[in-house]
Amino acid sequence: MSATQPVPASAPVIGLVHATLAAVQPMVAAFRRHAPDVTLLHFLDEGLLPLVNRSGLTPATVGELERLVERAAASGATGVLLTCSAYSPAVPEVQSHFAIPVVSVDEAMLRRALEHGARIGVVATVEAAGPTTANLLRDYAIEVGRTIEVSVRVVAEAFAALKSGDEERHDALVREQIVALLPACDVVVLAQISIARALTGAPAYAKPVLTSPEVSIRALLSRLLAPVA
Repeated sequence: MSATQPVPASAPVIGLVHATLAAVQPMVAAFRRHAPDVTLLHFLDEGLLPLVNRSGLTPATVGELERLVERAAASGATGVLLTCSAYSPAVPEVQSHFAIPVVSVDEAMLRRALEHGARIGVVATVEAAGPTTANLLRDYAIEVGRTIEVSVRVVAEAFAALKSGDEERHDALVREQIVALLPACDVVVLAQISIARALTGAPAYAKPVLTSPEVSIRALLSRLLAPVA
């Protein structure tokens, strides 16, 4: 077990709720690095993301999301991680219906981004993820009494390239947006875990570029390790 995050004596079972197949491998790789003793259960519905892109998080889409979480809980999950940032605004509502922890993939990352400065860049490859991430950043900034500026770059062609198997083009397009944002930003966040792969083999950047897999794993395991009141 990595020293960065202990696992309880009875290792947890984590349900991962995915909106795209592209999120599965980065999340599995992150758990292997940071919490290899955890058992993972995967729940995927690629039909939800187009609905969220078109209409937002309607009661119907949130209901479908809750059904996936319910399946995870019924399958023995002791905690659930939603791996799509487009779902993040629904976490409080979803959590209210379940006794086990339900954590968004990006909250811990976005709160950490606030520690790096007031000018924050966001790179997304899914249309809904860009504004969703920006709005969450502003909400978290208000909570701590901060004023921030958020610059968003949505590069939908990168997601299309990844879906078609052109990983090299995906990574290159994401890196272009990082380089474009950094001069005017204190930190850049990658809005989806599927984008994290673009940092592998990338040159070192002069400013922080944050991804969500590791910090979201730590956040969820911390919830599971927290003493019961």
